[in-house]
Amino acid sequence: MNFNVIELWHGMNGLVRTVVTLLTIQGVATLAVTVDRLMMLIISYRRGRKFAKKAGPVLAKGDLSGALALAKEDTDSHLASFIRVGVETFVSRRKAGLNQEKAAELAARALERKADSLGDSLNKGMAIMASTGSTAPFIGLLGTVLGILNAFKLVGQNGSGGMGTIGVAIAEALIVTGYGLMVAIPSVLLFNMLSTRLAKYEAGLNHARNELVDLLAGSPSELHIDAPIKEAPVARSGGEKVSKAVAQNVSASLA
Repeated sequence: MNFNVIELWHGMNGLVRTVVTLLTIQGVATLAVTVDRLMMLIISYRRGRKFAKKAGPVLAKGDLSGALALAKEDTDSHLASFIRVGVETFVSRRKAGLNQEKAAELAARALERKADSLGDSLNKGMAIMASTGSTAPFIGLLGTVLGILNAFKLVGQNGSGGMGTIGVAIAEALIVTGYGLMVAIPSVLLFNMLSTRLAKYEAGLNHARNELVDLLAGSPSELHIDAPIKEAPVARSGGEKVSKAVAQNVSASLA
């Protein structure tokens, strides 16, 4: 017995149609989140690499003012936003009279808060995909139960249990379960794929954050700020020196 989608839809009762509609909405939402997150990752990688090429040599020279100016110009790059928050906090605290160690510590805290808010932004919509993958099979099963109840209702109305009476209703019920699985399985696969990519991207940003903190906590002689700074008295251990490799790692973290 052959069925087409239109015949199945018209043969469903209102409750089963509601289940199918809900599954369709979940599937469309999953597809929308997937496209949105993939585009975000592609664009963000490109912007990060572009900014790294400009800011890398500046940071390697210890030119914090120059790096801050570049970060302020690039408002769309996640890497630039990290550099801006870290350097801006460090410079403002140094100009306020704090010693380098304390200023670097405050910059690290500011970067941690920035990382938390950015993590929420990067994972926007992922909860929809997770919910779809976990609930779609059960929603489809609910549609099957409702469809079978409808089949029993037809048996009671017609006084016969022949397949000609309930065959279509049972087919509709089973198809709803299959539809739920068709929505759930791709959702789970796409969720795992996107989670891996987002985690890798976020790890790159966190690596850049840590490298930036190491740079800011290094030797004062290798950092350059335009305005003069009044150094607060503090006991520091000798022999500290910021390697240019550390500064370059900040810009290379997303490569």
